[in-house]
Amino acid sequence: MNFARDVVAARPADAEALIALDRAGGRASWTFGELTERSGRLAASLLARGVGRGDVVMTVVGNRPEWVLTLLACFRIGAVALPCTEQLRARDLALRLRVARPRAIVADARDLTELRAASPDCPLLVIPDENEELFGDAAPNPAPFAELAPDDPSLIVFTSGTSGEPKAVVHGQRYLGGQATQAEHWLGAAPGDLVWCTASAGWSKSARNTFVAPWLRGARALLHDARFDAAERLDLIEREGVTVLCMAPTEYRVIAKRARLRRLSTLRSAVAAGEALNAEIVDCWIAEAGVHVRDGFGQTETGAITGIRPEATPRPGSMGLPLPGIAVELRDGELFVDPASDPTFFLGYLGAEPPAGMWATGDLVERDDDGYLWFRGRNDDVIVSAGYRIGPVEVEEALASHPAVADAAVVAAPDEERGAVVRAVVVVRDGWEADAALAADLQEHVKQQTAPYKYPRVVDFARELPRTSSGKVRRALLRDGG
Repeated sequence: MNFARDVVAARPADAEALIALDRAGGRASWTFGELTERSGRLAASLLARGVGRGDVVMTVVGNRPEWVLTLLACFRIGAVALPCTEQLRARDLALRLRVARPRAIVADARDLTELRAASPDCPLLVIPDENEELFGDAAPNPAPFAELAPDDPSLIVFTSGTSGEPKAVVHGQRYLGGQATQAEHWLGAAPGDLVWCTASAGWSKSARNTFVAPWLRGARALLHDARFDAAERLDLIEREGVTVLCMAPTEYRVIAKRARLRRLSTLRSAVAAGEALNAEIVDCWIAEAGVHVRDGFGQTETGAITGIRPEATPRPGSMGLPLPGIAVELRDGELFVDPASDPTFFLGYLGAEPPAGMWATGDLVERDDDGYLWFRGRNDDVIVSAGYRIGPVEVEEALASHPAVADAAVVAAPDEERGAVVRAVVVVRDGWEADAALAADLQEHVKQQTAPYKYPRVVDFARELPRTSSGKVRRALLRDGG
């Protein structure tokens, strides 16, 4: 399947596909015909600049139509899209440049400082205010659609590694069409719906649920290019008539606690994924908003694999049942997935052999008598905070680059709203004062070194770190408050 041809171009040209809300309060509506025409012209521009089938195109663009158009252009010609969130800093971007070696980069003008500091060695296509060169009438005629196989690469998304650097997950073209399963049986999108997935461009959930899953189901997509504001979220749901909502659990929590949560008459389906959603918040949304927030589970490598079905009786706190056709097993409490049963399972990490055998998720899960699954925690060290998966080593490396830090370890600390936050335990070099001022300086330093969402919201100081005889940090002791 060529998603750009068989889904987008196959829809009625005058049918509304996308509603885009910008940071200045502007609103634009795009039809499937307009998206096909504009993305086709961008695809031709990419071809003219040497981008071919299988080449990587990195995007550093916010939640605006140009991000969608760029991904559609890649899907059209068989290029491989590498979407990156705007929150990444120069060292994060340099890693992605080194590993993925993109042939071209499409970037928003507002994101150029960090991107240029990463020293890209490929053409940098900047989105101008009027978008004429790349997206408008000045572009060449639309490029032809490529004939693509299910295992041809379509998308690269970086993980947050449990140790060492993040890994580049490569998804095939089958990943796009494979979203139909979760779109129907978890997201709950249907023809005529308006679907709003609030994830920032660059995360795996954003590409699959911002527009891929909705369009597979004949629904429209809402794109909002602004920072999170709890009250504004509710206002936009009502104003635009959102019927299907996909947010991170933290967003549901913050809205329930800080905004005037009220009955949302148009909203009939709401889902959450990225971290466990506590039962208290589900009950709150049922009682006050009149909608059951249905949890689900998946990974960057697997796509969505479990979820509470749209028609199911609420089970607050459960991550649901395996989606239709997906086979899972519990081995000593850890969830395993059969790759052959998963239509969105990845092709492998970039430059590595495809995984063999059952896939170990690294997540500890319990199954009740009705077959419903309940998340019980990670068996590795990834920190899941507000839906962001954060590798502790990345934060530790950022801390270590500060002249005051002799040693540092990073673990999760529980947090009511975010589920967990990053906690840093720091050993200070001689001559530095371990005080509140230094803690604040370290937090700001990490924000400058890596994506701001990774910074330690808790900074504690210690004389030394607990280590094993082989020198490994005993993170379990630190997680227990040590």
